[in-house]
Amino acid sequence: MKPCSRLVVCGVVAALGCGGASTTEVERSDAVSETPTQVEEGVRMIPVEGGRFKVWTRKVGSGETKVLLLHGGPGASHDYLENFADHLPQAGYELYLYDQLGSWRSDQPDDPSLWTIERFREEVETVRQALGLDNFVLVGQSWGGMLGIEYALKYQDHLKGLVISNMVASIPRYAAYVNELRRRMDPEKVAILERHEAAGDYDNPEYQEIMFGELYAKHLCRLDPWPQGVLDTFEHLNHAIYNHMQGPSEFEITGTFKDWDRMADLPRITVPTLLIVGRYDTMGVSDIEEMNELLPDSTLLICENGSHISNYDDEEAYFAGLLEFLAELDGE
Repeated sequence: MKPCSRLVVCGVVAALGCGGASTTEVERSDAVSETPTQVEEGVRMIPVEGGRFKVWTRKVGSGETKVLLLHGGPGASHDYLENFADHLPQAGYELYLYDQLGSWRSDQPDDPSLWTIERFREEVETVRQALGLDNFVLVGQSWGGMLGIEYALKYQDHLKGLVISNMVASIPRYAAYVNELRRRMDPEKVAILERHEAAGDYDNPEYQEIMFGELYAKHLCRLDPWPQGVLDTFEHLNHAIYNHMQGPSEFEITGTFKDWDRMADLPRITVPTLLIVGRYDTMGVSDIEEMNELLPDSTLLICENGSHISNYDDEEAYFAGLLEFLAELDGE
């Protein structure tokens, strides 16, 4: 679900899972690839919402164990998860990349009634059925992890395993921790943030400069420069969905899922589960450790060099741990 507000990085409007983004319609840049069509290898456009809309999926590799990825946002795209295709198919796993409704390669209806947790959960089930997946592994990163929790609570009979990557099972817990990171900032910089927030001026360059230097560069993705997949995801963010569900800023979560909290429900998820968190994440490590205690059959992976997008800034540790988990599911 990160980061939040709107930010220009190397000419790219950044806002993966963040608030503060402009509510204007997403512009498609010539600097990134055009929307794929059904003729692209492995691509399927899957009807959702009774056939009114279609969502984009792409199969990479083949294998007995199938893995479906849920990206962050909401309203982001799968681009920053593309490096999964560098690791899983080579190890014999069948990987499915997927842009949720409203995201870059999928249909983008202008209908706020569609942007609910419950509808996105049912969309995942529609996609699962269309792809013929059963006894599969669901991997959700950030908002995708939140969605994965919701899916498992209703449909875990279809799951072989669940991966909750860089997501705590409580938006209030997330808000508390990210504001703790804020309190560690230079008080003068916090005062500048507060001044612009009081004015509702989240797009102000001064505000964005602090957000990038003090939050995103330290806790979202610690690589310099950012990988192209991360930049592409930010470029493609559907701000309308993000602002509707999260709110105007990483620090001010006022959207429709602001009260979401499933910590007490975690004991109901009995499928083998891998929890992944970066040591420098925007999610509190102690909160993820508590999730590990609550889940009946879980494993915790802390990426010691990673932040929120640990699959890039601690790639070796991230995929070593993920592949070990998948091998254990397969009894290897």
